[in-house]
Amino acid sequence: MTVLFETLQERLFNSHSAEIMLMFQNQIKEEYYENKMALNWIKKELPEGINFKDKKLAKERYSKIQLDPGEAIGVIAAQSVGEPGTQMTMRSFHFAGVAELNVTLGLPRIIEVLDARKIPSTPTMHIYLKSPYNKDKNKADQIAQQIKQTVLEDVTNQYSVDLAQGEINILFDKDELKRRSLTLNKVYEQLSDQIKSADLKKKTASISIILKDKDIKKLYKLKEKLRNIIISGVSGITDVLAYTNENDEFIIQTFGSNLRDVAEIKEVDFARTKTNNFYEIESVLGIEAVREAILNEVMHILDQEGMTVDERHISLISDLMTRDGRIKGITRHGITKEKESVLARAAFEIPLSHLVDAAVSGERDNLVSIVENVMINQPVPIGTGLPELFVKMDGVKPKPSKTTKKQVKK
Repeated sequence: MTVLFETLQERLFNSHSAEIMLMFQNQIKEEYYENKMALNWIKKELPEGINFKDKKLAKERYSKIQLDPGEAIGVIAAQSVGEPGTQMTMRSFHFAGVAELNVTLGLPRIIEVLDARKIPSTPTMHIYLKSPYNKDKNKADQIAQQIKQTVLEDVTNQYSVDLAQGEINILFDKDELKRRSLTLNKVYEQLSDQIKSADLKKKTASISIILKDKDIKKLYKLKEKLRNIIISGVSGITDVLAYTNENDEFIIQTFGSNLRDVAEIKEVDFARTKTNNFYEIESVLGIEAVREAILNEVMHILDQEGMTVDERHISLISDLMTRDGRIKGITRHGITKEKESVLARAAFEIPLSHLVDAAVSGERDNLVSIVENVMINQPVPIGTGLPELFVKMDGVKPKPSKTTKKQVKK
C-alpha cells in the first residue's frame, strides 16, 4: 500500500484526477494521514503564508477531493463545462497587442481544443527568452526578427529577366537586409543550397541566377518560385511581436508555430515556451505534455471569460482525450466512436447509420452506461441506481399495519 500511495499522491493532490480518486478512495486509509512523508509532501504544496502544524489540514484537504461510490463524474464534468459555455462570447478573434496578431479565444477556441483540430485557426507561440535577452528590448527584438520567417520577396527591390541570356537578376534592399540581420553572403549561401538547376553569381547589391538550358517556361517558373524561398528564420512563423509581462520580462508572441525548430535556438528558454498546436507538442514532448497543455489552455480561456469551473472537471476531459497515448477529440470520429454502446453512439450523432451498422454486424448492447438506460426509460447505473438490494425473507411474515377505525373513516 505504501508503494501505491507514493505513486498516486501527486495525481490525487495535484491534478485531482477524478478517475484515480474513484478507483482508489477505499484503498487510501486513515493510516496515511499519519504518514510523515505524506505530510511533508502536502506541506510543500501549501499556499505561501500558511503554516503546517498538524494532520488536520491534510484530512480536510483529502475529504474535499473524495467522491461517493457511483457518482456520475462524467455527467458532472460535462455539465460543469457545458453550462458556462452557453454564456461565453462568440468572438472569433482577440487583439493581442497589435492588430496583426489575432488569436482565437472564447467559445470558438474551446470547440477547437475539444474537437482536437489538427491545425488551430490561429496558430501562435509564446516564446520565453533566457537572461539577459528577456530584459533588453533591443535584444528581444533582434531575436524576434531572427525567428520570423523571411522569404526572398521580403528583402528584394526588383526582379529582372533576361530572356536572351536565360538570366534572372535580383536587386536587394540593403536597409531591409540590415533590419533582419542578414547579409548578401548569407542570402547567397541559402540560395545556393536550395537551387541546384542553375548557376548563381553574386554582385555588389544583387544576385544573378543563370539557367543552364535557357528554357523560357522554366525561367518564369523559377522566378515565381524564388519569391517564396525561405532564406532565414523559422519556417511557419510569419509574424512576431515582443511584449512585456507583469514581471517586465520580454516575451515573443508569434503568428504561426514550429516548436521543434524554436527549441534549437540557444537564446530561447524552451522549458517555458508555449504553443497552441497540440499535435506539435505531442511530436516534440509527448502525450503527457499534451494532457497538461489542454488543461492549461481551457482553464486560461475560462478565466479570461470570467467563468469558474473546477479544475478537476477539465482534468477529467484532458485525461480522456489523451488516455490511449494519442490525441482524440470528443467527436463522432474520436472518443464517441469508441463507445461500446450502440445506443450511446446513436444518441450523439447520425443515429440511423449507427443503428443500421449495429444491426448488420449483430452488435449487442449490455446497457451498462447512462445514455442508453435513459433512452429506454430504466434506472441508470449510477448513484443509488448502482447497487442492487437482496433481502432474505424466509420465515418472516409481514406484520399488518396498526390502523384504527377512526383513521380509516377519515
